[in-house]
Amino acid sequence: MFIEVLKSKLAHATITEAELFYEGSITVDENLMKAANLLPHEKVDVLNLNNGSRIQTYVIKGKAGSGQVCLNGPAARCGLVGDRIIILSYAMVDQSKAESFVPTIVLLDHDNKIKS
Repeated sequence: MFIEVLKSKLAHATITEAELFYEGSITVDENLMKAANLLPHEKVDVLNLNNGSRIQTYVIKGKAGSGQVCLNGPAARCGLVGDRIIILSYAMVDQSKAESFVPTIVLLDHDNKIKS
């Protein structure tokens, strides 16, 4: 049997942009994606610490080193520039390996620089 577990967490990212008239998704700095083990087009949950919203979307690659975290399309209605968010992705893991599975967790500062 497989269960769904946390695979990646990008914690306390700051929204840098919101582009309403875009086809949808969340754009994330390529370096942050790599650090958090997130792949382009991977499904993610986005949790907004400022307003409590929780949405599902997918990740697209932003410019490396830019610190970019941009809500696109309808997701742009779920947060404002400056809001702090958590980006989560999940994986299906065999139950026998789930207890030993270790997610990748990246903590960010207010400028979307990696703290740990």
